[in-house]
Amino acid sequence: MYLITGCKGQLGTEIAKLLPDAICADVDMLDITDAVAVKNFVRENNIDVIINCAAYTAVDRAEDEIDIATKINTDGPRNLAQSGAKIIHISTDYVFDGTAHTPYDADAPTNPVSVYGKTKRAGELAVLENAKCAVIIRTAWLYSNHGNNFVKTMRKLGAEKESINVVADQIGTPTFAGDLAAAIVKIIPQMSEQNSGIYHFTNMGVCSWYDFACEIMNMSGLKCCVNPIKSAQYPTRAVRPFYSVLDKEKIKTTFGIEIQHWKKGLEKCIKQF
Repeated sequence: MYLITGCKGQLGTEIAKLLPDAICADVDMLDITDAVAVKNFVRENNIDVIINCAAYTAVDRAEDEIDIATKINTDGPRNLAQSGAKIIHISTDYVFDGTAHTPYDADAPTNPVSVYGKTKRAGELAVLENAKCAVIIRTAWLYSNHGNNFVKTMRKLGAEKESINVVADQIGTPTFAGDLAAAIVKIIPQMSEQNSGIYHFTNMGVCSWYDFACEIMNMSGLKCCVNPIKSAQYPTRAVRPFYSVLDKEKIKTTFGIEIQHWKKGLEKCIKQF
C-alpha cells in the first residue's frame, strides 16, 4: 500500500491522480510531526511505500518560524523514515548556496543559506540515517495548475496589468509537477537498498525567472509586458540561490527516466487551465 503525505499540495495532487489506490493523507488525517501517530498509521494501514510531499515551503516566513519549519521539514521526514516503510522524500535546490556556475550533481557539497534550505537539508540527512530504503528527490521551481505557484501568479498578474517586473539574475529550471509525479511512479517499483540515495529532478533546460515569465505570458496569450530587474531591486526576507540548475544524469541512468524540456512541461500545464 502506498501513502502520499502532503496530498493536497501541487505534487501530492499530481501523484494521487496516477496512484488512485494510494492512501492520501494531509495534516488533518496524519500529523507527520507526531512520531507515535506516524508509526501507528503505517502499521495499521500496511504501508509499504511513503511518498512524502509534505513540507513547510513559506521560504521567507521560515526565517521567523524556525520551530515550525524544523518540525515539518526535519522532524516529520525523520518520523516517516523510522516507520520501516520505503520512502520517497521530496527535497529542494535550496540546499545549495547558488554560487556555482555549472549544474549541481546529486553528490555536490551542500551549503543552505536560508532557514528553509537548512531545515530541508536536515530532513534529507534524517531520512538517509533512518530509512533502510530511501530515494530523496531534489527539485526546483515547481508549478502546476493547482495551489499557489509562479505560473498561476504570472497568469493572474498578466491578465490584470499592462506590465510587471520580474528578476532576471536568478537562474534555474522550472519543473511541471505532473512530470515529476510521473517520474516518481516509475521509480517506486525499482526502489532497493542498493539504489537508495539522493537524486535530482527538474525539467531540462535553463532559464531565469524573467525568461520563465515571458514564456508564461506568450503561451497564455497575454499581452502583459515583462520587465527584467535585478534581485537587489526586489529584496526578500530569505536569501535565494542565484544559480540552482540541477544535474539530472543520475536519476536518468539509474531509473531510466526520460525528462522533457521545461517549455514542454509548461505547455502541458497551460493546456490544463
